[in-house]
Amino acid sequence: MVPFAGWSLPLHYEQGHLQSHLHTRRRCSLFDVSHMLQTRVYGRDRIKFMESLVVGDIAELKPGQGTLTLLTNEKGGIVDDLIVTNTSEDHLYVVSNAGCADKDLAIMRGRATELQAAGSDIHLEVSDNALLALQGPSMAQVLQAGLSDDLAKLSFMNSITTTVFSVPGCRVTRCGYTGEDGVEISVPARRAVELAEQLLGVPEVWPAGLAARDSLRLEAGLCLYGNDIDETTTPAEAGLMWTLGKRRRAAMDFPGAAIIMAQVKEKPKRKRVGLTSEGPPIPDNPHSPLHISTSPGTVTSGCPSPSLRKNIAMGYVETAHSRAGTALTIEVRKKQHPALVTKMPFVPTQYYMAK
Repeated sequence: MVPFAGWSLPLHYEQGHLQSHLHTRRRCSLFDVSHMLQTRVYGRDRIKFMESLVVGDIAELKPGQGTLTLLTNEKGGIVDDLIVTNTSEDHLYVVSNAGCADKDLAIMRGRATELQAAGSDIHLEVSDNALLALQGPSMAQVLQAGLSDDLAKLSFMNSITTTVFSVPGCRVTRCGYTGEDGVEISVPARRAVELAEQLLGVPEVWPAGLAARDSLRLEAGLCLYGNDIDETTTPAEAGLMWTLGKRRRAAMDFPGAAIIMAQVKEKPKRKRVGLTSEGPPIPDNPHSPLHISTSPGTVTSGCPSPSLRKNIAMGYVETAHSRAGTALTIEVRKKQHPALVTKMPFVPTQYYMAK
């Protein structure tokens, strides 16, 4: 167990990090991600409220559809990356990073108070639900046994409220942080252990911890807040401009819009890239960034890839050196090692789209 954002989380279980990682890619693993902040936004002005904070086109989301979006500041920096779902019920469902929970909640409550004072109808509610992530190619087979709903009809980034293995009131969202087909299940806290035990009772399902979660997400080319993106990083630099809706780009009505859109027009000075390297593994320590000697830059995440059996990393380099195939040199423990800018994801993603 290790401390993480005020929580105590499992780093790995008895199978160890490597086997747990590979099992998730080949079969199915259960992650307890209850440390994530879950918020519900009610009221007729909930979409206006959310769009005053994030870059995404929330108004275009169909009932049950969600999107990854970015909470930005007036300088164009990324305050957090969130998943916002327009539920089939009467609210928006927002999932935020645990390390950003306090500041996100303060920002959301502050904006809600401002809009309420101007006559808007908004109400925030923090959920005390647990959150379980079932990830891997056999997820659908495992979960379908406990659902009356047809999982084949549930596409990536869509959610339903349903009963899961006799536990009612669960929100099942087809998403995850591994690059595999998977779901996140928001479950009433008092029934979370019961549901987890039922899922882990299936021989196909192993428990997985923070170490596997991190190496899986890096293979999938996904950002870790605090490492790869933060309040000094813009969506243009991070390669996350796809999160900006076309209508939002035109309206430029989100925090930091002028700065972000100017970077799009002029091209940012630096860009997030994938890297592969030879030699020793690249340490993952955002507080002691590694310099890419042929182009001033930093490595923000790194690990030996269990799936590819080579070193992979993510970092920022000058835009002129960001093309895939560009040769760089990375300094690890005061020695230089060859590296290559590499397209991400490193391992192809397996997100499920209903036919």
